[in-house]
Amino acid sequence: MAATTSSAEQAAPAADRGPGNAEGREPERDAAGLGRRRAAAFVAPALVLVALFLVLPAVWTLYLGATDYRLTGIPAIDPSFVGFDNITKALGDESFLHSLRLTLLFVLGSAVIGQAGLGFALAWWMRERSGWLRTTLEALVMLAWILPSSVVAFLWIAFLDRDGGTLNELLRTPGAAWLLDHPMLSIIVYNIWRGSAFSMMLYSAALGNVPASHLETARLAGASGFQQLRDVVFPRIRGHILTNLLLISLWTFNDFTPFLITAGGPDGKTETLPVHIYKTALGSGELGYGAALSFLMLLINLVVAVIYLRLLGQKNRKKKTRTARGRSAEGARGSELEESA
Repeated sequence: MAATTSSAEQAAPAADRGPGNAEGREPERDAAGLGRRRAAAFVAPALVLVALFLVLPAVWTLYLGATDYRLTGIPAIDPSFVGFDNITKALGDESFLHSLRLTLLFVLGSAVIGQAGLGFALAWWMRERSGWLRTTLEALVMLAWILPSSVVAFLWIAFLDRDGGTLNELLRTPGAAWLLDHPMLSIIVYNIWRGSAFSMMLYSAALGNVPASHLETARLAGASGFQQLRDVVFPRIRGHILTNLLLISLWTFNDFTPFLITAGGPDGKTETLPVHIYKTALGSGELGYGAALSFLMLLINLVVAVIYLRLLGQKNRKKKTRTARGRSAEGARGSELEESA
């Protein structure tokens, strides 16, 4: 009887493996029943598009960055390989360093402080609101986000115009040239207005996961509004905050839209890194040098992403550690209750 049972148990796995897999090879079909070949056929179009529009341009940019290729002249016909000379030149180029400083200021002011702060403030204010007021505010904020960049740029040029601009009419400051006197501040405020919708939506979803009972308990215990945010809300949505900061920082760092308003002027005061690369590669015709600048920009993006992801990973590890400790404590209390019973 035992021998019969053992034979049946050995035969069952072989039957489960299906025909042609009796020797323990991997099954030819996946959980969906497509099989490797048909699954590969479904994925192939997407892989081809990724290769054409992402991989090949990236490889071509790396190649151009190692040459002195230009739009005109002898280098346009027969470019020379220069290796890391373009990278070395960029690191010593004051115009590149100036645009990098402006870009970091732009990211810090409009994304990290502006969009994240205003987005959270709107989400926190609207969490207990309902009806037409909330719907109207959400619609206005979303409208700023979904409008085409060219339309938004035209609206802000009209808004900040020196002669008859809407802002000057509201503040009764005729003739004030905001784009000339305060160019960086103007595009920072513009980007805050334009991009806060994403932060608002993400924070609204995150605040919906904070139990109202926790906030009520903190309020009854005498916690102020700031203490509720610090001790109850922020610890629970820390992952959402880091995710939001990562996305809006990268988007703002690579944003080319301010060019539509100021074209990098006046005197390069708003020439962020994307605008500087555009002017170098297409304006001056130095495609090889511009490609090298693009490579440096990619490296900076990777560094920023790694920093945020490491912070997010530390948060997840701490959460898992607290969960494991809580379970261990519950198990210990359960054992003590069983022993006392």
